[in-house]
Amino acid sequence: MSLRYGFRTFLLEIAMIGVAVAFLFPVYALVTLSLKDKRGIAEAPLSAPLPPHTGNFSDAWERASLGSALLNSTVITVASLLVLIAIGSFAAYFLARQATRLGFGLYVLFLLGIVLPFQLGMIPLFTMVDAAGLLGTYQGMVVFYTGIQLPFTIFLYTGFIRALPGDYANAALIDGAGHLRAFTQVVFPLLRPITGTVLILNAVFIWNDFFTPLLYLGGSPRETVPVRIFAFVGQYVSDYGLVFAGLVLAALPILVVFLVLQRYVIKGFASGLKG
Repeated sequence: MSLRYGFRTFLLEIAMIGVAVAFLFPVYALVTLSLKDKRGIAEAPLSAPLPPHTGNFSDAWERASLGSALLNSTVITVASLLVLIAIGSFAAYFLARQATRLGFGLYVLFLLGIVLPFQLGMIPLFTMVDAAGLLGTYQGMVVFYTGIQLPFTIFLYTGFIRALPGDYANAALIDGAGHLRAFTQVVFPLLRPITGTVLILNAVFIWNDFFTPLLYLGGSPRETVPVRIFAFVGQYVSDYGLVFAGLVLAALPILVVFLVLQRYVIKGFASGLKG
């Protein structure tokens, strides 16, 4: 069966090309500005960088100590993701399998954590972290991100687990396995698609977050990449070539993670919504 190429299809293609250009333009601007010196940015910021000025990348790497900043961001992101997946998946398993008022009430409580903006509690949270002696530490950031992102993680896992047949876990329970063993050996391996979604969505948020590390890690040796790049922006002088070069370097690791896990993102998210 052949499809007719009509005027409506042509308009749809033009619209999709326009959408693609709109999404690709910020990427083009980011890369172009990272390959220009101060004079090139001032005279023609969006023209092609000919010849390219690659010195911005080495300068940004050295002056902002991006090596240690990337290590700090990696440690905080990976540790937070491990805790989120461990707690969020098992909590969602309980909420999805317990058709009780308690389970429903807890699920609604977690949903409220998604709706309420965490900025409302920044002052008391900062006071609590300071009182616990966790300012400027990896542990403080991991605890913060776990608390902030746990409701969203449980929401995704719960929807996906509800869409799974309960026969697998029930069979393990009948054979004498406890809930922990049934979850770790039977249910969790089935959660691979939604786990990929949880990984990439939480990783992007934690990796790119600027305000929280600035507040909790500012001035310490454990500053993350966004905070270090912010050092290039001053009140009177801003070196935007170094800023955009630093942004390109900071985006590469999370871009690689996204490319590896992209096939799980839509599949897992759609399955969660369906459940």
